Amino acid sequence: MARSRSQIDSYGFRANVAIVLFNEDNRLFWAKRVGMDAWQFPQGGIRPDESVEDAMYRELYEEVGLLPEHVEVVGVSRNWLRYKLPKRYIRRHSTPLCIGQKQRWYLLKLTGDESNVNLDSSRRPEFDHWRWVDYSEPAKNVVFFKRDVYRRALAELKPLMKAG
Repeated sequence: MARSRSQIDSYGFRANVAIVLFNEDNRLFWAKRVGMDAWQFPQGGIRPDESVEDAMYRELYEEVGLLPEHVEVVGVSRNWLRYKLPKRYIRRHSTPLCIGQKQRWYLLKLTGDESNVNLDSSRRPEFDHWRWVDYSEPAKNVVFFKRDVYRRALAELKPLMKAG
C-alpha cells in the first residue's frame, strides 16, 4: 500500500496549503498545470515534519520560484477549508484513504519583481504558464470540484487585500 508523505486526518482529508498571490494592481497569480488546460492557484501538501507556514513557503518556491523576501503575508484563512475529490479521483488502494483536501489559504502580496517568478524551480514543475487575472476569474474557471472552496476562500481573503 502506498503511503503519503502528507498528513491525512481521520476523516480522509489531506492537509494542504493554497496560495493566493496578488500584485500591486490587485490582480491574482493564475497558473496552468503542465500539459493540461487546467488553471489554479499554487497549492500543495503539508509534510508531517513542517508547519503550515513552512509548507506554504516551500510550495511557493517549488511551484512559483519565489522566496519569502519576494512576498508579504497579508492574511491566512481562519479555518481549514475543505473540498472532496470526485469518486473517480480517489485512489482506493492507498492507505490512509484520501477523499479530499483541507486547506489553509494564504494571501500574499508580491513585493519583489515578477521577473523572480520561475516555474522551473523544482525537478517536476507543476505549471508551464502563468498570468495575472481579475479577482473574479479563478472561482469561475478552476476545475469544477474546487469551485466552492475557491469562492469561500476568496470571499474571506478579499477584504484583507484592501487592508494590505
